[in-house]
Amino acid sequence: MTQKAPVIEIKDLHKAYGTLEVLKGVSITARAGDVVSMIGSSGSGKSTLLRCANLLEDSQQGDVVFCGEPVRWRGHGLHRHPADRQQMIRIRTNLSMVFQQFNLWSHMTILQNVMEAPLTVLGRDKAEVEASARRYLDKVGIGEKCDVYPAQLSGGQQQRAAIARALCMEPKAILFDEPTSALDPELEQEVVKVIKDLANEGRTMIIVTHDMRLAADVSDHVVFLHQGKIEEEGAPSTLFKNPQTDRLKQFLSATAPA
Repeated sequence: MTQKAPVIEIKDLHKAYGTLEVLKGVSITARAGDVVSMIGSSGSGKSTLLRCANLLEDSQQGDVVFCGEPVRWRGHGLHRHPADRQQMIRIRTNLSMVFQQFNLWSHMTILQNVMEAPLTVLGRDKAEVEASARRYLDKVGIGEKCDVYPAQLSGGQQQRAAIARALCMEPKAILFDEPTSALDPELEQEVVKVIKDLANEGRTMIIVTHDMRLAADVSDHVVFLHQGKIEEEGAPSTLFKNPQTDRLKQFLSATAPA
């Protein structure tokens, strides 16, 4: 069987804020159609890794490779930045991110929120974008909410709108940063269903999550980060049922799905 091509490759990534070292040489690969989940305690570096992958944060060492294209850098250490702005924009537009706090524009309707980036960033035809936006809002189950504003929606509906917005960019991969942690359990399940549907479609995703059941159900590969390093990784069936390290055993004792 031919191995699928890597979409996102993180190689020996280091990230510090001044003297605080947050990532200490992390390597992760998500191949086409893979769902990779990152778990770990708060402060372990999970969200920072996503932001470095999407070039929202600058890393100090290591490589970020998107669809075989390495990010080009200038400078070194704390002064390292992407060297090619056009490359950075191209990678970001193909690597949509869904945030914990939705980040919808309050002065725009839900339909306008979903249409905004394809129109302004990609310069796509308005009628084509509107048809696509309506299709994705239907897909996440809130097609009837096109003309309302974010404040009129529940948290779960707002997060589903944020997912529709990410999908409308037609990205090659989607990054999810704790997509359910701001929601109460009932609304959380609405969003989990959408993520599971996307996984079943074969979309490439990296998910940072506190929800061990979600990680177990949708992932091809799970990475356990601890203090900025990969403590353990593997298939969910192995990682959750037969953890090898004491730290992972301790972490799962309170959080693993039944």
